[in-house]
Amino acid sequence: MDYRKIPMEELDSNIPEGRGMIKWAPFATMPEQFEKVASMIEDQVKVERPVLSDDRLEEMNRILKKALHDKRSIRVEYYYDGFRFREDLKLIQVDAWSMVLIGQPMDKSDEEMIFISFIDVLDVVMI
Repeated sequence: MDYRKIPMEELDSNIPEGRGMIKWAPFATMPEQFEKVASMIEDQVKVERPVLSDDRLEEMNRILKKALHDKRSIRVEYYYDGFRFREDLKLIQVDAWSMVLIGQPMDKSDEEMIFISFIDVLDVVMI
């Protein structure tokens, strides 16, 4: 018999609650252990920074120059803290001195700016 098919009026409202959170109390005495286990789980998901070839770096440089000259939007895939991210940007500046891409996200407000280091850029595609 499936309780989900029984009308609410016919269900027994006198359901025992059980011990609740008391059964988990012994584990809550060591919050450092929770933090360590959580960081270990997060570290398993992280990936290493990929190494790009010189040809790929030159191609991305050409795409960035063309996008900046033609005032076109780009999709940047970048690496940050063990994870890969993708962002659609309106490219504003390629700062060679500080080695940073500066752009505005396509889906957010005009005041927000994103700074992505050259070292972290994995792929650039014109949109």
